[in-house]
Amino acid sequence: MTATISTPPRPGIRERAGAYAKLAKLSFFDYYLCVFVVLALLPTAMWDEPSTWWVLVLFDLGWVGIVAATVALDDVTGVRDGSDARNYDPQEALRARDRKPLLNGSLTTRQALRFGWGCAIGGSALWALTALVAPHHPWWVVAAAGFSVVISVQYSYGLKLSYRGGQEAVIWLSTGLCVLIPFALLNGEMTGAAWLECFLFGLWSLMVSVYSNINDVDGDRVAGRRNLATSVSPGVYRGFIAGLSLAETGAILGTAAVGAVPWWFCAFLLPVMGLRARQAHAGLVAGEVLSARKQGVTIHRWGVVLLVAANLALVHNG
Repeated sequence: MTATISTPPRPGIRERAGAYAKLAKLSFFDYYLCVFVVLALLPTAMWDEPSTWWVLVLFDLGWVGIVAATVALDDVTGVRDGSDARNYDPQEALRARDRKPLLNGSLTTRQALRFGWGCAIGGSALWALTALVAPHHPWWVVAAAGFSVVISVQYSYGLKLSYRGGQEAVIWLSTGLCVLIPFALLNGEMTGAAWLECFLFGLWSLMVSVYSNINDVDGDRVAGRRNLATSVSPGVYRGFIAGLSLAETGAILGTAAVGAVPWWFCAFLLPVMGLRARQAHAGLVAGEVLSARKQGVTIHRWGVVLLVAANLALVHNG
């Protein structure tokens, strides 16, 4: 009798597509909601212009590509330095390991690299096309788009900005710019409300990451990632998070105080401020950092809904 060795079946197209979707983190769609914020902030007459819809659709598709490239290359680095294996403990119910296809062998690092660079090229090409079809072409917006691509793709690969003290800045800037770029391409210039919403959109993304970093601090430190959480004491870092939470309220009220938005605009965002206080209690007082991280995702999504409503009221009453 001869022994036969069975080889595991190759994954089908559906399984492979699912693995790439997880690598691209498509379930975290928060970044791509930026176009709804921008659309609601535009004069309603622009809704009848085909160029408006072309800009928003092309920009968002390009943004999907750039984000997919960023997170795919981040996963490659995380597997190579071992930080993902440490940070995504199978015993951690709030941090699902199956979202990391490189950890469970669904994809190889070579496949992830090809996918990441392909998405970076495709996303950049779509942004270039967005600029071509846009009604306005301020040079500083084109420069901002190029800057966003560079810092995003180099987040954990190449220059590895997140390993060299730039993690918080890259997250805040790249997600904030995804409101600035399409709005300025369509409107030609920024408004006070648009500046506020760039600030808030970037901050809302950062307020998810900063709590993750508390959970990941030991793994990140071993991997050599120098972010704020690994560089300062726990008390100082918690103070930093508290300061960010207060900065959100300060920016909203400050924008109204200088007359950039009416005071009633702030009322739309009161639920966000309340939820942010609840998040701070969970993460900074109760020590439930992954629960606070999850709450940050919820705040981001509800914040977009409230901003859209506030913008529609602002445009209608303007």
